[in-house]
Amino acid sequence: CPRPPFVPPPAARLAFLWLTGDPARPAALSAAVETLQAGVRTCRTCFHFAECEACAVCASPKRLHTIIAVVEEPFDVVAIEKTGQFQGLYHVLGGVISPIDGIGPERLELASLLRRAKEEGVTEIILATNPSLEGESTAMYIRTQLEGTGVTLTRLARGLPVGGDLEYADQITLGRALQGRQAF
Repeated sequence: CPRPPFVPPPAARLAFLWLTGDPARPAALSAAVETLQAGVRTCRTCFHFAECEACAVCASPKRLHTIIAVVEEPFDVVAIEKTGQFQGLYHVLGGVISPIDGIGPERLELASLLRRAKEEGVTEIILATNPSLEGESTAMYIRTQLEGTGVTLTRLARGLPVGGDLEYADQITLGRALQGRQAF
């Protein structure tokens, strides 16, 4: 018998559960995945996941429609929403500019972001891309594209995590924490 491929522990636990549990369980999961794929689409405004043409955030009259947080992927929306601190809208780029991977600005949802900024009364755009080389490059590209529009651009603060030790912080993180210090 050939040796089975390596299966990560969470996947292995799930496989064992399916093999030893109720035989209907895998079929139910399969049906749920098919229903999920059929029922979820992309929001026509922000490109987050939605059940209708507009996601719940874009459709909400309680949200601030003048502030947009620009994120790389849909999961970034979920992370920000978990804080309960942001009441604006989102714009999901669908990735970052990465020339080494062959991803240029035309492969992202940048044209629609620029249109929203110019046509929808947006006063502030929060660049919430990841603090990676690609995330920073994408943020810089957006900044150059929005110059002269009158839209205020802000960036998420960078710094030390709660519970972190200074001795373990990398130079860039520690430098940004020093630059972004606030009155106490």
